[in-house]
Amino acid sequence: MKKNNRSILSEGKLPSLLSASLKGISQVILIENVMTGLLILLSITIYSYSLGIIALLSAIIGTVVGKWGGADENSVKQGLFGYNSVLTGIALTLFLTGPYHWLIALVGAAVTAILTATFMHVMKNTGIPILTLPFIIVTWFTLLTSYRLEAFQLSTALVPQDLAHWKLNISGNINWLEGTFTGIGQVFFLNNPYCGFLLFIAIFWAGWKFGIFAVLGNAFALLISYGLGGEHSLIFMGLYGYNAILASLAVAVVFHEGHKSFASISGICAACLTVPITAAITSWLLPYGLPSLTLPFVLSTWMFLGAKKVLPKL
Repeated sequence: MKKNNRSILSEGKLPSLLSASLKGISQVILIENVMTGLLILLSITIYSYSLGIIALLSAIIGTVVGKWGGADENSVKQGLFGYNSVLTGIALTLFLTGPYHWLIALVGAAVTAILTATFMHVMKNTGIPILTLPFIIVTWFTLLTSYRLEAFQLSTALVPQDLAHWKLNISGNINWLEGTFTGIGQVFFLNNPYCGFLLFIAIFWAGWKFGIFAVLGNAFALLISYGLGGEHSLIFMGLYGYNAILASLAVAVVFHEGHKSFASISGICAACLTVPITAAITSWLLPYGLPSLTLPFVLSTWMFLGAKKVLPKL
């Protein structure tokens, strides 16, 4: 979504489809950068080679849908049809089981690209970006389909729970260092601090400002979630951090307007706001067994970007 000085690894030396697909991967973290996309793909592949293949194929599928569908050429080249497809492909691969779950994931990636085009049209006059909304909708609806169609088999990791009998567990210690790196990893569902460290390198490669606000967003989310008495296991796993990172990047760096200092403050505030939103959405979805995904990031970012249309100094 934002190009930078180092956005070209050597785009002229890469096939256009591969270049756009790698940018589609990097656009998940709101960055248009071939090398960043390649480093992210490497991180995913280190975590799971099969997941890396799905991520690349999903990015290619989203890009091809945009290109063959006759979308604006610049949007396709920037990877704007790939990033939602990447997330959908990864999520459905992880949250579904069965012999054909990978095929469902790839079909889901294609459907997500089409829905991306739909939201681009619906929201084009609002001045508000669609962000990862297509990914959220397609993933949720596909997972819910598993309760009615046998071909869709839900992973045992997603279990509906009775909210009335839910008990908050804040026992145990927190590994702050590991929580820091798993936070960024959770953007791509990677529960591994080493993969998260590589993702931070990918972000800093695109520019120091991206890296700084990714670190700040994650740090504030860790402190706020701990200070508000969040579950230590969720903090440790980075599940309060990844939405904060995306919101911080979106509001402070990618879509900022006006005075830079206000944009920085707004970005940090948006990151902090994702913590209670995450807690609320997680509770709301508990009876359905659905993950909150990136909805906290979307809502927090929309709130600040929408408010800036009326409060330009925000």
